[in-house]
Amino acid sequence: MDDNLIKKIITFKSGKFVFSRKYAANKLENKFTRSSLLYDFVGDLPVLPDMAAQINEEIIRRSIFGTAALEGNPLTEEKVERILSEPQGVMKPQLAEKEIRNLKTAYDRVAGLPQSGSPLLIDEGLIKNLHALITADLEYENNFPGAYRNHTVKVGDAEHGGVYTPPNCLDDIRNLMQEYVAWINSEALVAQNPIIRASLAHYHFELIHPFGDANGRTGRIIEAAMLHAGGVKYVPRMLSNFYYRNKDDYFRSFSASLADRENDLTPFLDFTCQGHLDSLQEIKSRILFLIRRNALRDYFHYLRKERKIGRRQCDLVNLLLDYMKPVTLEILFTASPFDILYRGVSERTARRDLQDLSSRELLLRKDGKYELNLRALD
Repeated sequence: MDDNLIKKIITFKSGKFVFSRKYAANKLENKFTRSSLLYDFVGDLPVLPDMAAQINEEIIRRSIFGTAALEGNPLTEEKVERILSEPQGVMKPQLAEKEIRNLKTAYDRVAGLPQSGSPLLIDEGLIKNLHALITADLEYENNFPGAYRNHTVKVGDAEHGGVYTPPNCLDDIRNLMQEYVAWINSEALVAQNPIIRASLAHYHFELIHPFGDANGRTGRIIEAAMLHAGGVKYVPRMLSNFYYRNKDDYFRSFSASLADRENDLTPFLDFTCQGHLDSLQEIKSRILFLIRRNALRDYFHYLRKERKIGRRQCDLVNLLLDYMKPVTLEILFTASPFDILYRGVSERTARRDLQDLSSRELLLRKDGKYELNLRALD
């Protein structure tokens, strides 16, 4: 065991605690290389301001939904979107809604951190502030916003690798949080790949589990804050949704690293690196789709100007760019927004529109349904 990679702390009442930056770099090298190439590619894509705003809105919604759902929040993503788009009413919100609004406040706090491109040196004040924002006015048992706990908690279950009991007294938690901040800000950690350093901060925070509740949400937002301040785009707020979509692997990777006798954290770091890779692939696809959609709108108007398609046909394919689901002849007459476009139009004429657009390969027909051909320009 390389003692330079391991830091052992003897606590007052909770036994030995280990900070580790040990992992198998060769197992992660391929993911690092692919992520770096993808990040450069995404960074070079032309993103207009309205596209960036739309992407960021989608990301923050999915991130808040994911990190809340991991902790048992029952609201659907659609309900989360509605909450985030509406001002809070005069009535006191229910617990689930308040959790969502608090997370939005915490993510706004992270978004306000300077993006210097340099490693973020975290401190206990920031950590306590984030926890206080996340749990403000939430009546969790034995939890006080921004205050460390002084009671025993248990984490995990048998299905995901076993139950873990974090340090359980206030003096130990205070001491470990001081050690945690000093270690994560140390020269050796600051020199780490930003993905690795943020993942290590996430992992060891959860090991300490310093608060009475909301430690998972706080740990994930600490990770996001470090990546954001380091100049990483998009991914910091996408990771929690990746964790939610792969929650079994998320918990198992944590347990596998915890169980390793050599304090090798490769399982957890490999999982978080995969999260970066998947998030970058997702954002690449999303940006390319928006670019393609804008190009198609221009193309449709060009065809209309050249009188190769009619006005109603042009309106139809533009509506389909937003609808993004297959349609039938019946849908054109019964579902919004198409029913307005086809009001007073005969079935024969509507059928001809679909056939003409299909013949130009603007629509694809399958099983009696028509969908937009997103590769019409290829």
